[in-house]
Amino acid sequence: MTDAAKRLVLLRHGRTAWNQERRAQGHIDVPLDEVGRAQAAAAASAVAALRPVALWSSDLARARETAAYVEAAGGLTAVVDPRLREYDLGERTGMTMPEYAASFPDEYAAFRQGRYEVVPGGESTATVTARVTAVLREALAALAPGECGVVVSHGGALKVSLVEVLGWPSGLAATVRGLDNCGWAELEDTGAGGALRLAAYNRVAGLDTVAARPRPKDFAPPERVG
Repeated sequence: MTDAAKRLVLLRHGRTAWNQERRAQGHIDVPLDEVGRAQAAAAASAVAALRPVALWSSDLARARETAAYVEAAGGLTAVVDPRLREYDLGERTGMTMPEYAASFPDEYAAFRQGRYEVVPGGESTATVTARVTAVLREALAALAPGECGVVVSHGGALKVSLVEVLGWPSGLAATVRGLDNCGWAELEDTGAGGALRLAAYNRVAGLDTVAARPRPKDFAPPERVG
């Protein structure tokens, strides 16, 4: 990063029991589990080394708890913003992916393709992208040249919004792997031509201190929603 560039860190929350169970969380408040707390502590230490001056967080418990570690490590106070929430998964909230596939196979196939609008009561990608990217742009505008800020949010919401804010075609989201729990991306704004750069993606910290995360063969969503 050049001295004058702004940096925005997009941090996914730590693991929850529902993440471990591959259960759709959406807007439900699920707290971090023991592994998630260890992940958040490790990530906060690494992110604090970037000397952030500002912090924004989703208001959902798993993100807010993760942000609390960043607050403590960086001496910051988070701006809590509900626009940073994950996709609302409507009537499928709480279902495991195998349950979803077995009960609603056609809908599940569309969901796997990123068509979240098929979920009864769920949000479309366009809606989620609009609200999250609005916060990301506001956060970048609030930073002075050379400053760093941190946004704590959710896997699916961050992925599609990162693609949007970088100005990539929306179809490229399907080619980008979702962030791990407490993985983060780094965006740079040099002020040259108004274009952002992706400086890092899915960085993680302290993986030797947390439990391995099994990935069942029957769960491979296009985006890591949660």
